[in-house]
Amino acid sequence: MKKKYRVRDYNFLLVIFVVAISVIGVLAIGSAKESLQSRQMMGVVLGFFLMLVISLFDYGFFLKFYWVIYGANLALLLLVRLIGVDAGGAQRWVNIFGIQFQPSELAKILLILFYAQYIMIHKEKLNKLKTLVMMILLFIPPLALVYLQPDMSTSIVIVVVFVVLLFVGGLSWKIIAGVAAVVIPTFVILFMLILQPDQKIIRDFQQTRILAWLYPDEYENAEGYQQQNSIMAIGSGQLMGKGLNNNSIASVKGGNFISKTETDFIFAVVGEELGFVGSTSTVLLLFGISMMCFNTGRKAKDTAGSLICAGVGIIIGFQSFTNISVATGLFPNTGIPLPFVSYGLTSLLCLYMGIGFVLNVRLQCIKKY
Repeated sequence: MKKKYRVRDYNFLLVIFVVAISVIGVLAIGSAKESLQSRQMMGVVLGFFLMLVISLFDYGFFLKFYWVIYGANLALLLLVRLIGVDAGGAQRWVNIFGIQFQPSELAKILLILFYAQYIMIHKEKLNKLKTLVMMILLFIPPLALVYLQPDMSTSIVIVVVFVVLLFVGGLSWKIIAGVAAVVIPTFVILFMLILQPDQKIIRDFQQTRILAWLYPDEYENAEGYQQQNSIMAIGSGQLMGKGLNNNSIASVKGGNFISKTETDFIFAVVGEELGFVGSTSTVLLLFGISMMCFNTGRKAKDTAGSLICAGVGIIIGFQSFTNISVATGLFPNTGIPLPFVSYGLTSLLCLYMGIGFVLNVRLQCIKKY
């Protein structure tokens, strides 16, 4: 339900940060692929409107329908399997009444809302085996549907969000330590198996990306080509960059040495054309947005509010860190977009929705004053 709030209690700094990073995204996308700039601008305007509307409605009202949220999430992900649009070898989009969108992006926000309420209701029993098993069983279907699209990058993000929600919700350190003692060695073993020539754990192109990251010199003319050129582009920007919309053949972007510059490697465009100043500004804005989300969650009036803020904060923080790490060669290519900067209307709108909920948590936690 809509409530009355005081204007001075609104977190305008968070809004300013979000708008600022969105402007950088619009400029970078216009430089990377001019034909998409107007669509991204439209997404920013629509997202801003959604953020404002959601921020004025009590998040508790939405959470009352958490089972409906969970069911709607599963239904949308199932639609991808049934009538999904295939593009680039992946079936991740659905077209409903002429509107094409990516349900896996919306799934991130819907899962946060569902588990925020579920964990708050079962908070006293969170460390009971029955509760943990039920939460994991409820988590498996949406995760599996996203992974089978196939979309490993979004699957990783969803797993990270789920783990963070459990931690913030009050999961015992003993359980965390026990799980870590099993998961870490298992991950190391799986990683070693993945590097074997005849492995069947992941797809061949995913294995090649990892090998190109580990042995860049051997794959510099193949899978590692883009990542190496991305590093070169960022470094060539120096302090102030080469300027937006630079199409010089000497430019890595202008010479078409990197594909998907508007999505996966948008940070390379920022680095080359806006330089160290633009890159640092982008990092600081994203870091600031993520930290403001966490700080709001720390002051939330209830567990659900804290979990919503933590979930949105970790999406922005984790995706930002991963995307920039890929662009700078620290991580293998994952295909995770840079929040508010990479092109993608579904991702952009969902992020704005998430910020809208964070803004409302902030209004709710200080409303009594």
